[in-house]
Amino acid sequence: YVGGVLHGDLGISYSRSDRTVTSILIEGFPKTATLGVLAFILAQSLGIPFGMAAALKQNSLIDYGSVLFATIFASIPGFVLGILLMIIFSVTLHWLPTSGWGTVQQLVMPVLCLAALPAAQSARITRASTLDVMRQDYVRTARSKGLMENVVRLRHIFRNSLIPVVTVAGPELANLVTGSFIIENLFAIPGIGRLFVQGIGARDYSLIMGSILFYAFTIAILNLVVDVLYAAIDPRIRLE
Repeated sequence: YVGGVLHGDLGISYSRSDRTVTSILIEGFPKTATLGVLAFILAQSLGIPFGMAAALKQNSLIDYGSVLFATIFASIPGFVLGILLMIIFSVTLHWLPTSGWGTVQQLVMPVLCLAALPAAQSARITRASTLDVMRQDYVRTARSKGLMENVVRLRHIFRNSLIPVVTVAGPELANLVTGSFIIENLFAIPGIGRLFVQGIGARDYSLIMGSILFYAFTIAILNLVVDVLYAAIDPRIRLE
């Protein structure tokens, strides 16, 4: 089995004897990857600006509001948020379909559910990191040299505050890209997460092991990407 894995052969599915595990995962991966990448982009697009604004306007209404919403969305389980969105947008307003795959409307609620927790985590980490960077000596030195505040924020504060965010973003992206078991089952999305759950129900051990190996491989690759990004963001790593 290990020799086959090294050649990309994850075995034959027990529940679908006419299909290989590799072909099943390849079929489900584009759907899961699309969902995960969109959720990741939305999460970082919301989390980083809100966290930065909260830090720059510390102890203001913007700060308190950002912290409040980040705490709320970090506390709500994804399946609870998904059910609430279904009740509001599908059952009550009839704006969005409850399940399926193939249209933009079917992507809206799953993406929102998947993006809620990463956005909240990103906002909280960005806020804490930005506050820490703003207290550093090099920021005070830049201001004492007469640099414009926008230049100080962009070159010295924003860039350095992203380092902890990048650290968390790698595993977050891996989790999103490899599939959310609950969300994909809740919205009937035929991705890797749903395939994994179906494999458990059918005792398809080949599919289960293949999904886990795929997840581990993705984590390793994205951690490598994060290490490369460190060098681009933090000049101290390039010097070392």
